[in-house]
Amino acid sequence: MPKNYIALDGPIGVGKTSMVNLMVEHLGATKILEDVDNPFLESFYREDVGAAFQAQLYFLLSRYQLLTQARQSDLFSRFTVADFTLQKDRVFAHLTLSDSELLLYEKLYAVLAPQVPRPDLVVYLQGSTDVLVQRVRRRDRAEEHHISYEYLEAVNQAYSHYYLQYDETPLLVINTTEIDFVRDAEDFDDLMAQVDAMEAGRQIYVPRRAR
Repeated sequence: MPKNYIALDGPIGVGKTSMVNLMVEHLGATKILEDVDNPFLESFYREDVGAAFQAQLYFLLSRYQLLTQARQSDLFSRFTVADFTLQKDRVFAHLTLSDSELLLYEKLYAVLAPQVPRPDLVVYLQGSTDVLVQRVRRRDRAEEHHISYEYLEAVNQAYSHYYLQYDETPLLVINTTEIDFVRDAEDFDDLMAQVDAMEAGRQIYVPRRAR
Protein backbone atom coordinates (compact mmCIF):
# COMPACT_ATOMS: atom_id res chain seq x y z
CA MET A 1 0.00 0.00 0.00
CA PRO A 2 1.46 3.41 -0.93
CA LYS A 3 2.05 5.65 2.09
CA ASN A 4 3.25 8.97 0.72
CA TYR A 5 1.03 10.85 3.15
CA ILE A 6 0.60 9.72 6.77
CA ALA A 7 -1.48 11.77 9.19
CA LEU A 8 -1.47 11.38 12.97
CA ASP A 9 -4.50 12.15 15.08
CA GLY A 10 -5.55 11.93 18.70
CA PRO A 11 -6.62 14.01 21.69
CA ILE A 12 -4.76 16.96 23.20
CA GLY A 13 -1.46 15.96 24.78
CA VAL A 14 -1.28 12.43 23.39
CA GLY A 15 2.07 13.05 21.67
CA LYS A 16 1.25 13.61 18.00
CA THR A 17 3.94 16.19 17.28
CA SER A 18 6.64 14.23 19.12
CA MET A 19 5.73 11.15 17.10
CA VAL A 20 5.77 13.11 13.84
CA ASN A 21 9.26 14.43 14.59
CA LEU A 22 10.50 10.89 15.26
CA MET A 23 8.91 9.55 12.08
CA VAL A 24 10.32 12.37 9.97
CA GLU A 25 13.81 11.73 11.28
CA HIS A 26 13.47 7.96 10.83
CA LEU A 27 11.97 8.10 7.33
CA GLY A 28 13.62 11.20 5.92
CA ALA A 29 10.14 12.60 5.35
CA THR A 30 8.73 16.10 5.15
CA LYS A 31 6.50 17.21 8.02
CA ILE A 32 3.43 19.38 8.27
CA LEU A 33 2.69 20.75 11.73
CA GLU A 34 -0.56 22.49 12.52
CA ASP A 35 -0.61 26.07 13.73
CA VAL A 36 -1.07 25.90 17.50
CA ASP A 37 -0.90 29.70 17.93
CA ASN A 38 -4.64 30.19 17.75
CA PRO A 39 -5.34 33.69 19.12
CA PHE A 40 -8.77 32.59 20.40
CA LEU A 41 -7.61 29.47 22.24
CA GLU A 42 -6.92 30.96 25.67
CA SER A 43 -10.32 32.68 25.63
CA PHE A 44 -11.92 29.38 24.69
CA TYR A 45 -10.33 27.53 27.60
CA ARG A 46 -11.55 30.31 29.90
CA GLU A 47 -15.03 29.63 28.44
CA ASP A 48 -15.51 33.20 27.23
CA VAL A 49 -18.75 33.76 25.30
CA GLY A 50 -18.31 33.21 21.55
CA ALA A 51 -14.71 32.04 21.85
CA ALA A 52 -15.49 28.43 20.92
CA PHE A 53 -16.85 29.42 17.50
CA GLN A 54 -13.96 31.82 16.86
CA ALA A 55 -11.34 29.25 17.85
CA GLN A 56 -12.98 26.53 15.76
CA LEU A 57 -13.19 28.62 12.60
CA TYR A 58 -9.58 29.69 13.00
CA PHE A 59 -8.44 26.08 13.30
CA LEU A 60 -10.57 24.93 10.36
CA LEU A 61 -9.26 27.62 8.01
CA SER A 62 -5.67 27.21 9.21
CA ARG A 63 -5.72 23.42 8.70
CA TYR A 64 -7.37 23.80 5.32
CA GLN A 65 -4.75 26.33 4.23
CA LEU A 66 -1.83 24.15 5.34
CA LEU A 67 -3.11 21.06 3.52
CA THR A 68 -4.13 22.80 0.29
CA GLN A 69 -0.82 24.65 0.11
CA ALA A 70 1.00 21.34 0.55
CA ARG A 71 -1.04 19.84 -2.29
CA GLN A 72 -0.37 22.81 -4.58
CA SER A 73 3.38 22.54 -3.94
CA ASP A 74 3.18 18.81 -4.80
CA LEU A 75 4.36 17.96 -1.29
CA PHE A 76 2.27 14.79 -1.18
CA SER A 77 4.23 13.25 -4.06
CA ARG A 78 7.03 12.87 -1.50
CA PHE A 79 6.92 11.13 1.87
CA THR A 80 5.01 13.50 4.15
CA VAL A 81 3.84 13.16 7.76
CA ALA A 82 1.34 15.53 9.39
CA ASP A 83 0.40 15.91 13.06
CA PHE A 84 -3.28 16.56 12.29
CA THR A 85 -6.17 15.65 10.02
CA LEU A 86 -8.90 17.95 8.77
CA GLN A 87 -11.45 15.49 10.13
CA LYS A 88 -10.32 16.19 13.70
CA ASP A 89 -11.80 19.63 13.30
CA ARG A 90 -15.32 18.19 13.23
CA VAL A 91 -14.64 16.14 16.37
CA PHE A 92 -13.98 19.36 18.30
CA ALA A 93 -16.75 21.30 16.55
CA HIS A 94 -19.43 18.80 17.55
CA LEU A 95 -18.06 18.80 21.08
CA THR A 96 -17.91 22.56 21.67
CA LEU A 97 -20.29 24.46 19.37
CA SER A 98 -23.93 25.34 19.89
CA ASP A 99 -26.53 24.05 17.41
CA SER A 100 -26.71 27.35 15.52
CA GLU A 101 -22.91 27.66 15.39
CA LEU A 102 -22.60 24.06 14.23
CA LEU A 103 -25.06 24.69 11.39
CA LEU A 104 -22.83 27.45 10.00
CA TYR A 105 -19.67 25.46 10.66
CA GLU A 106 -20.95 22.40 8.78
CA LYS A 107 -21.82 24.47 5.72
CA LEU A 108 -18.28 25.86 5.59
CA TYR A 109 -16.72 22.45 6.28
CA ALA A 110 -18.72 20.90 3.43
CA VAL A 111 -17.22 23.44 1.01
CA LEU A 112 -13.63 23.06 2.19
CA ALA A 113 -13.26 19.35 2.94
CA PRO A 114 -13.47 18.01 -0.67
CA GLN A 115 -10.50 20.18 -1.63
CA VAL A 116 -8.18 18.60 0.95
CA PRO A 117 -6.10 15.50 0.04
CA ARG A 118 -6.91 12.30 1.91
CA PRO A 119 -4.10 10.55 3.84
CA ASP A 120 -2.85 7.16 2.69
CA LEU A 121 -2.80 6.14 6.36
CA VAL A 122 -4.15 7.66 9.57
CA VAL A 123 -2.42 6.78 12.84
CA TYR A 124 -4.75 7.33 15.80
CA LEU A 125 -2.90 7.78 19.10
CA GLN A 126 -4.89 6.96 22.23
CA GLY A 127 -4.08 7.64 25.87
CA SER A 128 -5.84 7.61 29.22
CA THR A 129 -7.12 10.99 30.38
CA ASP A 130 -4.75 10.90 33.37
CA VAL A 131 -1.80 10.51 30.98
CA LEU A 132 -3.10 13.34 28.77
CA VAL A 133 -3.31 15.65 31.80
CA GLN A 134 0.28 14.81 32.78
CA ARG A 135 1.58 15.47 29.28
CA VAL A 136 -0.31 18.74 28.87
CA ARG A 137 1.08 19.97 32.19
CA ARG A 138 4.59 18.84 31.23
CA ARG A 139 4.66 20.87 28.01
CA ASP A 140 3.33 23.94 29.92
CA ARG A 141 1.77 25.99 27.14
CA ALA A 142 0.32 29.22 28.52
CA GLU A 143 -2.95 28.96 26.58
CA GLU A 144 -3.54 25.45 28.00
CA HIS A 145 -3.30 26.38 31.68
CA HIS A 146 -7.10 26.65 31.88
CA ILE A 147 -7.83 23.20 30.42
CA SER A 148 -9.90 21.16 32.86
CA TYR A 149 -9.75 17.42 33.45
CA GLU A 150 -13.42 17.25 32.46
CA TYR A 151 -12.74 18.86 29.08
CA LEU A 152 -9.84 16.49 28.33
CA GLU A 153 -12.05 13.55 29.30
CA ALA A 154 -14.78 14.78 26.95
CA VAL A 155 -12.28 15.19 24.10
CA ASN A 156 -10.89 11.73 24.76
CA GLN A 157 -14.36 10.18 24.65
CA ALA A 158 -15.26 12.07 21.48
CA TYR A 159 -12.16 10.74 19.73
CA SER A 160 -12.90 7.18 20.85
CA HIS A 161 -16.43 7.44 19.47
CA TYR A 162 -15.29 8.97 16.20
CA TYR A 163 -12.59 6.42 15.43
CA LEU A 164 -14.78 3.50 16.46
CA GLN A 165 -16.82 4.24 13.33
CA TYR A 166 -14.02 5.56 11.10
CA ASP A 167 -13.55 3.92 7.68
CA GLU A 168 -12.39 6.71 5.36
CA THR A 169 -8.76 5.53 5.13
CA PRO A 170 -6.57 2.70 6.45
CA LEU A 171 -6.25 3.19 10.21
CA LEU A 172 -3.60 2.15 12.73
CA VAL A 173 -4.66 2.51 16.37
CA ILE A 174 -1.95 2.91 19.03
CA ASN A 175 -2.56 3.17 22.78
CA THR A 176 0.30 5.28 24.16
CA THR A 177 -0.69 5.06 27.84
CA GLU A 178 2.13 2.67 28.76
CA ILE A 179 4.43 3.14 25.76
CA ASP A 180 7.04 5.87 25.40
CA PHE A 181 8.31 5.86 21.83
CA VAL A 182 10.42 8.95 22.49
CA ARG A 183 12.52 7.27 25.18
CA ASP A 184 12.49 3.67 23.89
CA ALA A 185 14.10 3.31 20.46
CA GLU A 186 13.27 -0.40 20.24
CA ASP A 187 9.57 0.29 20.74
CA PHE A 188 9.70 2.98 18.07
CA ASP A 189 11.50 0.71 15.57
CA ASP A 190 8.90 -1.99 16.23
CA LEU A 191 6.10 0.49 15.57
CA MET A 192 7.67 1.65 12.32
CA ALA A 193 7.88 -1.95 11.14
CA GLN A 194 4.12 -2.23 11.59
CA VAL A 195 3.52 1.08 9.82
CA ASP A 196 5.58 -0.19 6.90
CA ALA A 197 3.64 -3.47 6.79
CA MET A 198 0.24 -1.80 7.19
CA GLU A 199 -2.31 -2.66 4.52
CA ALA A 200 -5.89 -1.57 3.98
CA GLY A 201 -8.41 -1.69 6.81
CA ARG A 202 -7.97 -1.21 10.55
CA GLN A 203 -5.18 -2.56 12.73
CA ILE A 204 -4.35 -2.16 16.43
CA TYR A 205 -0.70 -1.89 17.39
CA VAL A 206 0.31 -4.55 19.92
CA PRO A 207 3.50 -3.63 21.83
CA ARG A 208 6.33 -6.10 21.39
CA ARG A 209 6.36 -6.91 25.12
CA ALA A 210 2.71 -8.00 24.96
CA ARG A 211 3.11 -10.47 22.09
